[in-house]
Amino acid sequence: MSWQPQSQGLEQVLDMLRLSVRMDAESQQSVSKRLEQLRQVPDFYAYLAYALVFCTNEDASHRSVAGILLKNMLSSRSGPPTDANDAQALAFVKASILQVLQDQDPNLRRTACQVVSALLANEQPGGWTEALEALMKGMGAQDINVVEGCFQCFLDIAEDSPAKLDFAVQGRNLLDHLVPEFIKFTSYDNPKIRLLSLKILHALGYIRIPAVDANIDDYLKALFSRASDTSPDVRRAVCTALGLILNTRPDKLVPELSNVVDYMAYCTKDKDEQVALEACEFWLTFAEDANLQGNLKPYLPKIVPLLLAGMVYSEMDLATLDVDEDDEAVPDRDTDIKPKAYSSKTHAHESNDQASSAAGQARSREAAEKALEEDDEDDYDDDDDFDDDDDTGGWNIRKCSAAALDVMAVSFKDDLLQILLPVLKDKLFSDDWTQRESGILALGAVAEGCIDGLTPHLPQLVPWLIGMLKDSKALVRSITCWTLGRYASWCVQASPEDKTKFFLPTMEGLLQMVLDHNKRVQEAGCSAFATLEEEAGSELVPFLEPILRNLTFAFNKYQQKNLLILYDALGTLADSVGSALGQPLYLDILMPPLIDRWQKLLDNDPDLVPLLECLSSVSIAAGMAFAPYTAPVYERCINIIQSSLTEYNLFSSNVEVDEPDRTFIVVSLDLLSGLTQGLGEQIGQLISNTQPSLLQLMALCLTHYEPPIRQSAHALLGDLAMSCFALLRPVVPQLMPPVMEQIVAEPAPDCVSVCNNAAWAAGEIALQYNGDAAPLEPFVPALVERLVPILLNPKSPKSLSENAAVTIGRLGLTCPALVAPNLSTFAQAWCKALWEIKDNDEKDSAFRGFCMMISVNPGGLDNSFIWFCNAVVKWQHPSSQLDQMFRQILQGFKNSLGSAWEQSISTFPPVIRQRLAERYNV
Repeated sequence: MSWQPQSQGLEQVLDMLRLSVRMDAESQQSVSKRLEQLRQVPDFYAYLAYALVFCTNEDASHRSVAGILLKNMLSSRSGPPTDANDAQALAFVKASILQVLQDQDPNLRRTACQVVSALLANEQPGGWTEALEALMKGMGAQDINVVEGCFQCFLDIAEDSPAKLDFAVQGRNLLDHLVPEFIKFTSYDNPKIRLLSLKILHALGYIRIPAVDANIDDYLKALFSRASDTSPDVRRAVCTALGLILNTRPDKLVPELSNVVDYMAYCTKDKDEQVALEACEFWLTFAEDANLQGNLKPYLPKIVPLLLAGMVYSEMDLATLDVDEDDEAVPDRDTDIKPKAYSSKTHAHESNDQASSAAGQARSREAAEKALEEDDEDDYDDDDDFDDDDDTGGWNIRKCSAAALDVMAVSFKDDLLQILLPVLKDKLFSDDWTQRESGILALGAVAEGCIDGLTPHLPQLVPWLIGMLKDSKALVRSITCWTLGRYASWCVQASPEDKTKFFLPTMEGLLQMVLDHNKRVQEAGCSAFATLEEEAGSELVPFLEPILRNLTFAFNKYQQKNLLILYDALGTLADSVGSALGQPLYLDILMPPLIDRWQKLLDNDPDLVPLLECLSSVSIAAGMAFAPYTAPVYERCINIIQSSLTEYNLFSSNVEVDEPDRTFIVVSLDLLSGLTQGLGEQIGQLISNTQPSLLQLMALCLTHYEPPIRQSAHALLGDLAMSCFALLRPVVPQLMPPVMEQIVAEPAPDCVSVCNNAAWAAGEIALQYNGDAAPLEPFVPALVERLVPILLNPKSPKSLSENAAVTIGRLGLTCPALVAPNLSTFAQAWCKALWEIKDNDEKDSAFRGFCMMISVNPGGLDNSFIWFCNAVVKWQHPSSQLDQMFRQILQGFKNSLGSAWEQSISTFPPVIRQRLAERYNV
């Protein structure tokens, strides 16, 4: 007997659906409660299916809600039916849902397709063949609604669970039959079906389904036949498909590349903006593939002018953005302010070689977008959402064109510059300000790749750009700030006599833009000045007073959005100039506006997060000079952490409260780390005199279920170990188990930084026990067991391997007899991990521990001696104590080998032998 609804139950479901479309809070709360109750009914999803399929007298929006709820419930299912009633209800859904594919309402058809896809996702391949047979039959139906519904279903399946189409039917794979059919339907007389067919093929091609590769020639013919389709959506899909084929099967496009380039050039100028954008994406895909650079180069003279044209603001852009008025007093709208993700503190080691060549590095679309995010629009959103009043907020032709030019500049350098300069010159000196503005954008876009070729021109271009900061058009001033930021490194590196020509005027010009009367210019100026701060570092110290006076005056001018950028600029300044900020004069300028904002913001105000982040940088830079401000900052951080943890407890107890925002705990922990680094052992007095105890709160955070909270808690633990170990020491036995629990060989992606910080914190704690190892000894074997696999895992992130190596070395410094027996297992990997770390105290302590392990177990180095020697000679200036340890170890090996020594090192590279002889007389 098939499933049938109870009339009373059906009416309850329909009442809930009717209520769901009301937007008032009371109705929505009522719907939430009813929905929670109805979800407990075993066959609730059958009721939803009945409402969607058979309640045709209901409003379509009510039926659509039923379908969405049904899809969500089915998506959360797993495995076969739980009992007979469940099986009966599920069978009813399967038997009825396909009827909606012929509904006149396209929204209901799309919803039904999602339900079918969710049902198939829970089946084994071939487990619901009746549905697939019905869909294939429906592809040839006379009713266009049925055809469209079937193709939409196949698209949802191809995107969500394509493996469910991968099974044999009568000895032939289903996709081997379907793919040629989809190709055939790309020429269907209805453009919607053509589009759906192309989208299905794209979804299958994206995951490299063999059937698509097997029919690639017919697929390409179909794409070329649709090149001039009357539907812009179809033309856009053709561009998308060609971009994918270029990426996955370039061998098929290269022979036709001339025609493809001509077609894409034509589409780049398409009147339909989405078609033009998709064609522009093709150039970015082309440029990112290093293997295709030789194929791309001949077409640069055709492509570069297209990209430059794409960088000019459209009329629609100008209607939205071309605001030259002094709008600094206009309050920001909520939609102006994008949420900013806060990154937890991660301990990493600085490499000896920080400058890696940018040549040949492909950039993703997101990375290219970030390179331009300080330009004229809001940040790119992967979901293509945008503000209703700012249609340029997403990824657009202007950004894509600039990103493609950026990548091409990195790849082709002077070859591209020779093509670009004549056209760029006309733009930069055009009377049309939109052309001039786009030229400035292009000049900034090629800054990284073409810096060598542009260097002879920069003595003229940089002063010209500084002059453009006075342009009457706000958009020109804004983009000029961004471009000057891209050349900040060149300005900073100018010779001393040239600094007055380039560095100082750039700094002064950007500071003027920080105080511009237009909010967009303020934003660009503040962001560009932060870039200059990073490049200039200590070069800014002589100018700190005027810089601070300018930046702090901006507090009187900025609205909410730009205040967030101002905090970042001040924090970056503190990071850049370091302890120089600690002079009383500078803190007297900087702290009053920060304290004023601090007092106005509530503990749960999102604007408090960037302020705390800024204060963290200031406290580290100022050091002991920050002491007068420490107590209230410390106490507020403690209160925020305690209240947030209390909210988490309520949330985990199923009390009806929203999940707390972890960011407040994370940024408070990081600020406490900053205070600890700045005050050193003086922080101990605050910790001892404040309740609740920081150590108790930190212990809770070390085991919190949110990885970013654990990450920042372990960073704080390491900082406390360095600054006030006497206070920390009594609780180390309780803290070490949760620390060790986070140190794993293959951490989950969201826990890599947690593992990183835990490994580092363990090393800092071990270092403090040097000379009194007994309390640490119970934990050493377990720590070694966890750290060594990280070191030996070739997939471990570089920073994680380095921290593991340093901590192993520090454990060896404190308890060499417990670590040395494992030396032969990890010695080679240990030496390799420490090669690139910058010579500093951490590396020194780690190497001293390694040398002590060798002294305990010299045989552990037998198979890794060359690696040790290489690591030794890579160190430029080891401390005298460590240098003596190196000398003793090398001499010991030479003495033990006797006459075999020369033969043993004869296989070493000459440079290693030479340096060993020169430096250690071996």
